[in-house]
Amino acid sequence: MATGTPVTVPAHTTHLQRWLRMNPEQRPAIYAQIYQGADFSSPAYWLEIVFSAGIAALGLVLNSPAVIIGAMLISPLMSPIMATGLALAAGDLYLAIKAIANLIASIGLAVALSAIIVWLLPFHSVTAEVLARINPNLLDLGIALFSGLAGSVAVCRAGTGGGITTLPGVAIAVALMPPLCTMGFGVGSGFNRQIIGGAGLLFLTNLVAIVASAFAVFLLVGMNSPELNAEMVSSRESEVLARRLAHSPFARAVANGGQLRWRILTLVILLAFIAVPLRTAFMQLAGEAVVRAAVQDVVKNLLPPGALVSQQIEIGRGDVAIRLIATQPLAPAKIDQAEKEIERRSGQHASISVSTVASQSELAELTARLSQPPPSPPKPVEQTIPEIDQALIPRVTPVIQSVWPADPPLQSYSLQFGTEGIVLNVVYQAARPLDPVALDLITRECRRQLAAPDLTLNATRVPPPRRATTRR
Repeated sequence: MATGTPVTVPAHTTHLQRWLRMNPEQRPAIYAQIYQGADFSSPAYWLEIVFSAGIAALGLVLNSPAVIIGAMLISPLMSPIMATGLALAAGDLYLAIKAIANLIASIGLAVALSAIIVWLLPFHSVTAEVLARINPNLLDLGIALFSGLAGSVAVCRAGTGGGITTLPGVAIAVALMPPLCTMGFGVGSGFNRQIIGGAGLLFLTNLVAIVASAFAVFLLVGMNSPELNAEMVSSRESEVLARRLAHSPFARAVANGGQLRWRILTLVILLAFIAVPLRTAFMQLAGEAVVRAAVQDVVKNLLPPGALVSQQIEIGRGDVAIRLIATQPLAPAKIDQAEKEIERRSGQHASISVSTVASQSELAELTARLSQPPPSPPKPVEQTIPEIDQALIPRVTPVIQSVWPADPPLQSYSLQFGTEGIVLNVVYQAARPLDPVALDLITRECRRQLAAPDLTLNATRVPPPRRATTRR
């Protein structure tokens, strides 16, 4: 393929080429370089697709941004995308067919490989890196547009000294492979439509924006000059696909490439098509930002500084739920007033629930109290046996005197402590022993009045003295 043939530079592109410090003589080389990026026959390209898809899929599962960035750097998807933009700018339908076919095959391989990897894993937890790629909005479209412009300008300035796949900054910014592998994650984890649809919309946004940016840059720098197109067409006459298309009903369309206004209209329609759902997501994001700001301001005034432990905000369709954990309770009237203020500022119905926990000072005080050793029990007063006996006898005396009958008279009594309980020893004087029934009644009454259910009465009889016999 010839790359050094002089090409006429249109007058309206000269100033831009000078401003970009682009050598007009390098346009054939740039065209050839981009054209090679759409080639199917490069094993290195497909190996890079396999490697980057595998790394990105595992990075999404591991929730590792560093691994995902590595997959972005390896991914060669910028090559066929840039080729598509150049094909639209130059009206090269043959290049467009090759680039789009390459893109379709690359997308299918990346999604299928990542889906198989995720399906083989024993767990399918949705990570933060996966969630970050299923809700695109207009901001993502802006990132993709600027990334496409940066990549296209870098390619135009690089000439033969670089390549599309050697643009690490652009590759990281636009992130083409992670959305495809996120789609594969949705397929491999049970055909999750929300994940597949959100990630697919993000990839489509990046794809259309980069193609549109590349189209604009390549058109402005004069990559659509007739001399350049004629040279490229003559250089590919030996390709099998080109010969077949030349003898097909589409030969005239391939040769003409279509009018420029129709190509521009196609890109505008595609951008408008993806802008509708992106705008909806962007407005939802903006609405959530307003709600969160209102909640933050109201909660800040609802509790004193340091009293808020944590807060959770769940925003739904038309309502917002706020769960607060605080160290101070809130009056129902104050909560109701805060809910009305949030509803007034955000336009959504608000409900606030407050759970009260101990403050740090209370926890510290409780911890210090629990860490102190328990107080020692008071030491018992040591008494001798005579002292104990002297303390108990005054209590026993009125009881025994009240329950003992007048006849026989009571001589003495004492207390005895043993392993079987308390023994009340009684000595009485009588000619005959007391009746057992009487002794049992005395024992019961002593137990009741002394509150000693284990008391035992031991009665000992002493016979009366004999009278002296008178002798005459």
